[in-house]
Amino acid sequence: MSVKQNRILIFGAGVIGSIYAIKFIEAGIDVTMFARSNRFKTLKENGLKYNDKGVVKSIKVNVIDTLENDDVYDFIFVTVRYDQAESALLALKDNQSKNIVTMTNNSIGFSSWLDIVGDRLLPGFPGAGGQIKDGILYARIPPKVLFATMFGEINGLETERVKKLTKLFKTAKLPYTINKDMKSFLITHSVSDIALLGSLYFENKIIDEETARIRKTAHKITITLKAYLSAIQKAGVAINPSAFKIVLKCPNFILDFFFMMWLRTKMVKDMMLPDYASSANNETVQLNNDLLKLLNQNDVIM
Repeated sequence: MSVKQNRILIFGAGVIGSIYAIKFIEAGIDVTMFARSNRFKTLKENGLKYNDKGVVKSIKVNVIDTLENDDVYDFIFVTVRYDQAESALLALKDNQSKNIVTMTNNSIGFSSWLDIVGDRLLPGFPGAGGQIKDGILYARIPPKVLFATMFGEINGLETERVKKLTKLFKTAKLPYTINKDMKSFLITHSVSDIALLGSLYFENKIIDEETARIRKTAHKITITLKAYLSAIQKAGVAINPSAFKIVLKCPNFILDFFFMMWLRTKMVKDMMLPDYASSANNETVQLNNDLLKLLNQNDVIM
């Protein structure tokens, strides 16, 4: 008897959605991408173009720009930025698919998302990154020892749908980790993004490359990161992963040196490109605003 093939929808055709789409398609999984406007047209006409070790390739992908309520998938992956997550979930509210995996940041918890899609929500976080330049995907998928796709039930239980999701990732040979406290993981990760990305922007403008390399910028990251990690602990949020607690004990000058080195990497240079920076700044602002709300709800003042 043949085994029923998983049917996957990638809701969001940016970097993260495109990476997962390629890996799933190459593994023989039935994948559909939801895209709009120019991205929809490009994918429809040219397929999903990506750079593979210096060679530009294209893979055919089924793409839609309208989702019917009775168009049911085994898993819907929501691969949009945090500031777009709520509108994406609202668009999926009446669709009858039972599993919605949010592959994005979250700095306040899941209450508002649960209000929209209920217990269909399965929080996750992508273990990949990169850029799309001139319609071509340049992907970065780090080894599992550095970072992997993270997902898990809000209550920490290893349910049947989590087991099915792990099989999906194994089939696609994508590194993954099951996390039993996704809320604390996502809040901790949001803190790091607020500190790291927030250092690259000032008054909604990208700082110049020379300013990004100075110790003052690195020290800003150090102070912000320590302050926010301490604050979430006071609010009752566990630092996750726990190894991240070392930041609170590490002398400032060592962290300053580490972040100075990070600020000189090509990754940061790419992050300062206008298109990426504008999107990242919007996300960071909302992450910060929502985190401050969470802290305020727990009587922690920054």
